[in-house]
Amino acid sequence: MIARETARVLLIDPADRVLLYRGRLVQVDDQPYAWFTPGGGIDPGESARQAAARELREELGHAVAPEVLGPVVATSEGGWRQGGRRFFSRDSYFMLRVAGLTVDTSGMDEEERETTDRFQWWTPAELAGPAEEPVVPRELGPLVARLAAGDLPASPVILPWHLPEV
Repeated sequence: MIARETARVLLIDPADRVLLYRGRLVQVDDQPYAWFTPGGGIDPGESARQAAARELREELGHAVAPEVLGPVVATSEGGWRQGGRRFFSRDSYFMLRVAGLTVDTSGMDEEERETTDRFQWWTPAELAGPAEEPVVPRELGPLVARLAAGDLPASPVILPWHLPEV
């Protein structure tokens, strides 16, 4: 099994919405797309905060110092299969308030550009309602509402994994 640690960011704007991107969900054949938070894998020698800041710069063109991200506010973990291989991922989520963010995808690599087709701001109510495509992580709406209200958890909230168990 291949272990994969990721660092992701919940970007919340002045209207208390969170920014998500629509990308291919390559692990599930009957559900080709899902909505994700910005972020990605932690490179060797990198802290989760450093990885989150790097991913924001690469995926959105938004440069921040790792220290402004604060503590991990949520985690989610689980496994999946892809190309005959088994993976196990642990996702750590940071929160960052932003204003006037303009998405610049010029720093994305080729695979990211091929699998990402748009960005959208979501309210907690929209996240809680029925969606045509899954939102990753599951149960994001209540967490975004809590964070937007200024209620930072004392320890990370554990969110359910979004894929079937392998």
